[in-house]
Amino acid sequence: MIIETLTSPVILFFILGFFAACIRSDLTIPEPFAKAMSIYLMAAIGLKGGVEVASTGFTSQLASAAIAGTVLGFTLPILAFFLLRSIGKLGAIDSGAVAAHYGSVSVVTFVTAVELLTKQNMQPDGFMVGVMALMETPAIITGLLLARAYTKRPELENDVKANKEEGSGILHEVLTNGSVILLLGAFAIGMVAGEAGFEPIKPLFAIGFNGVLCLFLLDMGLIAARRLLQTKKVTIRLASLAILLPIINGTIGTVVGTLVGLDPGSAAILGVLSASASYIAVPAAMRLAMPQADPGIYLSMSLGITFPFNIIFGISLFAAIANFLG
Repeated sequence: MIIETLTSPVILFFILGFFAACIRSDLTIPEPFAKAMSIYLMAAIGLKGGVEVASTGFTSQLASAAIAGTVLGFTLPILAFFLLRSIGKLGAIDSGAVAAHYGSVSVVTFVTAVELLTKQNMQPDGFMVGVMALMETPAIITGLLLARAYTKRPELENDVKANKEEGSGILHEVLTNGSVILLLGAFAIGMVAGEAGFEPIKPLFAIGFNGVLCLFLLDMGLIAARRLLQTKKVTIRLASLAILLPIINGTIGTVVGTLVGLDPGSAAILGVLSASASYIAVPAAMRLAMPQADPGIYLSMSLGITFPFNIIFGISLFAAIANFLG
């Protein structure tokens, strides 16, 4: 399964981008084009998920997956926080910020995993798009609570006015995040339109999907490698945790998915979501909530190390676990 994944054009384009950045190539993807590809991918995955739910209807599996995903979103950052404190030797603020990333989700990892699993005849249920959206926010709350519980108050009260406005600011940032709005909106449109309504636009959102994903992962490979090369904040301990945490979290997610009755493909996706680390929504929230936290640490770990690991090895690992358990 790992060999099949590594020989997929989607993964090879990511490796190409990573390699190009490592050798200091001037290869770049224009920012407007990269943003357009991101919008396209999120709209496509949301639409297809909504159409599938419209075809199957609301089921007990959907409810079980939603509850499991929400609980995982709240609890996974707790383990990450204490490992970062004990092994990573980080302070409470940085540990809370990083832990929030490792309880939230990466949309790009999810999209890539769905594509790879579908090719391996392990297509996950469409409602997993909704589960992904539910898992984005709880980790932010847990990370903030942990940071405040283990930090002396004066350290967090440098700006009294900012702290008073913090709660509403974070809530607004999370609920109006572009990726969340687009995913849930496209998911709702797919549910309303159904298979018949989706048919006229299917050529755009189905046939061109793989090609756009390849180019998008080329850009992500460039960004991940350059972020990793630029940082000097990630120690060997933190780099090790950036690989250990997705393995632990992903295994827990896959086991939980199997226990709540999900099929192997959906259980593997729940594992991928649990293993992935956010590098879009959570960094934006952390800038508002804990500006004292170091972006050089949490972005380098989530985007520079965990993201490549999950794309190249993690997806296959959790698919194998799901198949074994299933």
